[in-house]
Amino acid sequence: MAKNDIDAHLAANPLFQGLSKKELRTVSQLMTEITVAAGTTLIEQDTVGRECMIIVDGVAVVRRNGRKIATLGAGDIMGELSILSGLPRTATVVAQTDLVVESLNRRELMSLLDDSPLIAKKILLHAITSLHDLATSHVS
Repeated sequence: MAKNDIDAHLAANPLFQGLSKKELRTVSQLMTEITVAAGTTLIEQDTVGRECMIIVDGVAVVRRNGRKIATLGAGDIMGELSILSGLPRTATVVAQTDLVVESLNRRELMSLLDDSPLIAKKILLHAITSLHDLATSHVS
């Protein structure tokens, strides 16, 4: 996939929406394209995250405690909160169809955040918003 296409996927994703074109290019240069077969577990609940992924093409199913909670498609990100926090994954994600994903590992992301405080601020603000949304969506 062309880096311009990756930049567009990044820009459309809430985690990276506040980044400039130059910042998006910096992030996209760290990402690796991976093809995943249908039925493959990409993320397993209660394991420590080593990477986050953005779906470029295909569909994945998210399950928490065995119960389906979401379906993800092109442009959706998974695993970002775990690699930012270092805490275990909160759900399992399985490829429902063959997938193409862009992957960013924890080491590369942490180096990026250390080297660019502005990018770090923008990404961490998204993470806080996501955590807030998760916390308030489970209150009954």
